[in-house]
Amino acid sequence: MGVFVFLPLVLPLTAWPVARLAEHRLHPRLATRLLSAVAAVLGLCSSLCLGLLAIVGTAQLPGNPLPDGWADPEVRAAVPHDEVVGKSAVCLLAAAAAACAALLLRHRRVRRRTARALRGLPAAQVAVLPDPMPYAHTVPGRGRAGGRILVSTGMLAGLTSRERRVLFAHERAHLTGRHHRHLLLAGLAARANPFLRPLRTAVVYTVERWADEEAAATVGDRRTAARAIAKAALISRPAPAPTMAALAAPAGPVPRRVAALLGPAPAARAWPPLFTTVGVAAWTAAAGAALSAMSSANSAVTMFLILKAATPL
Repeated sequence: MGVFVFLPLVLPLTAWPVARLAEHRLHPRLATRLLSAVAAVLGLCSSLCLGLLAIVGTAQLPGNPLPDGWADPEVRAAVPHDEVVGKSAVCLLAAAAAACAALLLRHRRVRRRTARALRGLPAAQVAVLPDPMPYAHTVPGRGRAGGRILVSTGMLAGLTSRERRVLFAHERAHLTGRHHRHLLLAGLAARANPFLRPLRTAVVYTVERWADEEAAATVGDRRTAARAIAKAALISRPAPAPTMAALAAPAGPVPRRVAALLGPAPAARAWPPLFTTVGVAAWTAAAGAALSAMSSANSAVTMFLILKAATPL
């Protein structure tokens, strides 16, 4: 394995440039999918790396629950080990696992509480709540078209008819695009490796931009969409009942989103050209994710074969 087992811990740094450039140079749909996929791969590889370091570093310690054969001198010579690194990896892995478990438990708890809060309402995709407090949120469900949109009468009263179309198109885009899954993947990755937090922040912004562009395309007027987004952000308040919106960070810098809507629509290319700044950054992030995956897989297979040979059946 050697020092290559440490690569997945630092390779997330290669994704930082694309996290920034993707917000401005890529279509929000492509940026969201690229960043969430890269974050998921790098986060998983980081966790596997910590697991390998924990096993290798603590297999030689007395009193560990691992098989005795893993502490043989042959294994000690074949597998690099360091007790300090092993103990540190155990602590880091435990902290990452606890943070990810907390996020998943919160995700499940909020979904259950939201479902209970919506009992008794008509089974329609849009639920208009008689509440003077202005807010609008989505509650994801099963299937691509599943989920519901929660909007208060206070929010609807503050928007014109065309601005309401923008609002509903924006929230519907969150549901059809399954944006909560991208946010969850990026959130878990950021908890597995703090170096991935910039990617999570970028995904929070790009999912909102994705929904903004879908709304603008639905109404056919980018200026109306920009005005509706700005007005809804100014008057909105947190929903009194727990919703899936509680699991996401704030809806991105609204002035930047409005400025983007006032400009031309982004080009919906499949992949940025290589010989551009964003293309180099995207390929570097993809190469970093691939290298991290190969390094983790190689280290895991190598350690498995060594320890299997040293462990009697």
